[in-house]
Amino acid sequence: MQKIPVSLWTLVAGIVVTVISIWIGQNNTLLPVQASQQAPLVDGFFNVMFTIAIALFLVVEGTILIFLVKYRRRPGDDTDGVPVEGNVPLEIFWTAIPAVIVIGLGIYSVDVYNQMGGFEPGSHPHSGLHVANGAAIAATLDDTSASTTTANIGIGASPKSQGKQADLIVDVQGMQYAWIFNYPHSGITTGELHVPVGADVQLNLSAQDVIHSFWVPQFRLKQDALPGIATQLRFVATKVGTYPVVCAELCGGYHGSMRTQVVVHTPEEFDNWLAQSQIAQAQDLKQAVAVNPAELSTSEFLAPHIHDLGVNTTTLAQIQK
Repeated sequence: MQKIPVSLWTLVAGIVVTVISIWIGQNNTLLPVQASQQAPLVDGFFNVMFTIAIALFLVVEGTILIFLVKYRRRPGDDTDGVPVEGNVPLEIFWTAIPAVIVIGLGIYSVDVYNQMGGFEPGSHPHSGLHVANGAAIAATLDDTSASTTTANIGIGASPKSQGKQADLIVDVQGMQYAWIFNYPHSGITTGELHVPVGADVQLNLSAQDVIHSFWVPQFRLKQDALPGIATQLRFVATKVGTYPVVCAELCGGYHGSMRTQVVVHTPEEFDNWLAQSQIAQAQDLKQAVAVNPAELSTSEFLAPHIHDLGVNTTTLAQIQK
């Protein structure tokens, strides 16, 4: 029986490894749902790297297993192993192939970064922030951020939208341990980010105290917020839903709790949220937060307790006399 050439076995093994690695690399479920225009770019690059990693793993581990079986020590064989001083073609091969892979991935990653807008961050004013809450005013904060800093670091407009004003601009301030979102054109300040689906959104980021990192896994976007240096993050959300916003930079003892969410609305829902938030935040701060008893008259102070005390307005009037 004729022995099958090693070159044929190598060809068959290469085909099998290629098919398996491509299938696993392109059908993995390691990443969360895609919810921005930038997400498919990042996922495509990740899938390519994962495909290459699977192929290398199968080749290396498969070779080890084959060698373990083929070159195992046989019973009674106490002779030395075959002396191997080196193989120049093999050394060139395993040096050249990784070099080509690394260079190729480097060029690919630069192209992805450029398509995401990494080479062209904007230069829009970065406004200060004042108050924080989930959907309405809860408390006041000192304004310590600069209002004239230029955002020239981060993810800006993509090549297709360069030179165009963003549809929505939001100023974002990170502090220990919260994110504050200010909508400068509508006067709304909130503790969670609301954006319409399909809109070109620009976030102007700053930090009040230490370095924070604004990360939305479903958007595949992450950008540091730096004290004294404005940064920018521009994106287009493509899927309606609520997604976590995580601080990805260790910023103190309660870093793990520095979380909020980004709510992606339909355009109609966003307009409704905008209108409701403007009405809520148009209230007087003191009335929105609490009532100061010292500023109330006796009647106003006792009025909420009339029913519990079992008195009526006539009795209350006599008490006041």
